Amino acid sequence: MSRNPERNDRKSGKKPAFGDRSAPRSGGPGAGAKGKPEGGPDRGGWNPNPKPKAFSDSAPRASRAKADADNFVWGRHPVVAALANPARKGMGRLLATEDRAAELERDKLAHGHRIEIIEVQALDRMLPPGAVHQGLAFKVQPLEGVALEDIAGEGGVIVMLDQLTDPQNVGAIFRSALAFGAKGVVVQDRHSPALAGALAKASAGATERLPCARVTNLSRALEKLADLGWRAVGLDGSAELTLDQALDNRPTVLVMGSEGDGIRRLVAEHCDVLAKIPMPGGFESLNVSNAAAVALYEASRKQTA
Repeated sequence: MSRNPERNDRKSGKKPAFGDRSAPRSGGPGAGAKGKPEGGPDRGGWNPNPKPKAFSDSAPRASRAKADADNFVWGRHPVVAALANPARKGMGRLLATEDRAAELERDKLAHGHRIEIIEVQALDRMLPPGAVHQGLAFKVQPLEGVALEDIAGEGGVIVMLDQLTDPQNVGAIFRSALAFGAKGVVVQDRHSPALAGALAKASAGATERLPCARVTNLSRALEKLADLGWRAVGLDGSAELTLDQALDNRPTVLVMGSEGDGIRRLVAEHCDVLAKIPMPGGFESLNVSNAAAVALYEASRKQTA
């Protein structure tokens, strides 16, 4: 006798049931007047007459409209810094919860901007999901960049970002650049996020205080900076020289590439030297914003030596 149940079914002329073999089939014994099994819905197969869903049974739709993050600055430090920026005077829509509005008025932080009091839930709906706004948001157009010559007039350190697109990383680099006294940041206009939204939040207000030059071509920008007496040091994990060996007290452009691809070939060719951060721990994978902080510390130390 065969042990194959399918073969036994074929011999006996019976077809194997789909789904639960023990459940009664629609229209068979145990079915109600409309051909449905008594005692509940048939969960073993397709129901040709499903019960219409009530409105309350439907999955809730996302009620939050997609916010244009490029037009918002949120969080206490970024908003207060934006309000204090003379370039923002007389522009924007300042939104604050009642307690934050009282704080702005008490400490004279509004700088002439009219405050619109708003509920927390309404502010949540206006901003991207997960935005930590702390009861403050400022709706403005992104700041326009300055000319490259405006940040190259004096010595010091400039940070150039080659195709860094993550707002959190770029914002953190702005914050470190301001902390270590950099003169400004240079980005490529087509491949960099707006200085608002999550980027402004990560910068803790540094985007309002540190000049940013948006250029069309980074290689040409390096050529122009070289003509003005600046020396370009590109960060490359495979370089032979360390940062300590490559840096000196001359005006320095620190060139940072993206985490995946690093500095592009043509940009690297316009650097005077490539250098690496020595990592004796053997784990050669610093986050780009952390690497920028280390490089800025080393560069600022050389500038004052």
